[in-house]
Amino acid sequence: MTVVIGHVPRMAPDEGVIDAVRAALGPSLLDVSEQVAEITLTIVREEIVSVLKALRGTPGLEYQQLMEIAGVDYPDRPERFEVNYHLLSLTRNRRIRVKLSTDEKTPVPSVTSLWPVAGWLEREVFDMYGVAFAGNPDLRRILTDYGFEGHPFRKDFPLTGHVEMRYSEAEKRVIYEPVALPQDFRTFDFLMPWQGPEYRLPGDEKAEPQAVGGPTGAPAPSGPIKVEPKPGGFTPKTTDTPAETGGGAPADKEARRQARKPAAEKAEQEVSKDSDVPAPKGPKSSDRRRPGGGTA
Repeated sequence: MTVVIGHVPRMAPDEGVIDAVRAALGPSLLDVSEQVAEITLTIVREEIVSVLKALRGTPGLEYQQLMEIAGVDYPDRPERFEVNYHLLSLTRNRRIRVKLSTDEKTPVPSVTSLWPVAGWLEREVFDMYGVAFAGNPDLRRILTDYGFEGHPFRKDFPLTGHVEMRYSEAEKRVIYEPVALPQDFRTFDFLMPWQGPEYRLPGDEKAEPQAVGGPTGAPAPSGPIKVEPKPGGFTPKTTDTPAETGGGAPADKEARRQARKPAAEKAEQEVSKDSDVPAPKGPKSSDRRRPGGGTA
């Protein structure tokens, strides 16, 4: 009996998961949806710790591992931020998404008591979106520097200003200082890009008219160009019939005759690759005698 094992790991189906989630979470569950074979749960913000604990420990669900915490920004909503928790079931090889909403001022309970790795993931959401997590023991920036003002993924930081940021090799840290725009050794022509500059650039000479024969600075002739005929009255040679090409039945017959020659006789006609001297000749195949007498 042959057993074929596929390269894709087996996944438990999601049948019955939604009913088990509703029974386990109760009023903490606000909404549940299933799209493109993915289940998403919307829960009460304050119940996030108890919800994830129930999803991890309830038999039949068993989402033991926290894979990611991601933030989403919807500026038009009263609670503009969403926090998404992605869980993985190691025993059943299936996933589920849990999300909640919050605003700039309301913190989200930290889940570091369930998964210590959540400390790093919550710091990233805090740094990029400004969402605070109550109970995180080390809620500091993780991707930007400590003096950075604002949160990058909010898109509300100023694009212009009077202060710039750089890394100081002398102080070994990121510093802020007034913007400096030196204009030394710079000139501007204030022309439109499609008009081109007034000064000459390398390669502009290729656009100038040139005489026939090569890249010279001579002006192009004004009249028609005279084409010199080839010397000697040369006319290309053509063949009128296939017999004139050397091919056909006679050539095929000669090719078959040459192919049927013995290997020793072919070797007599070979020429060395290093010189034009023919290879040393050995005894002809016709001179070899059979053991019983006579020639081969």
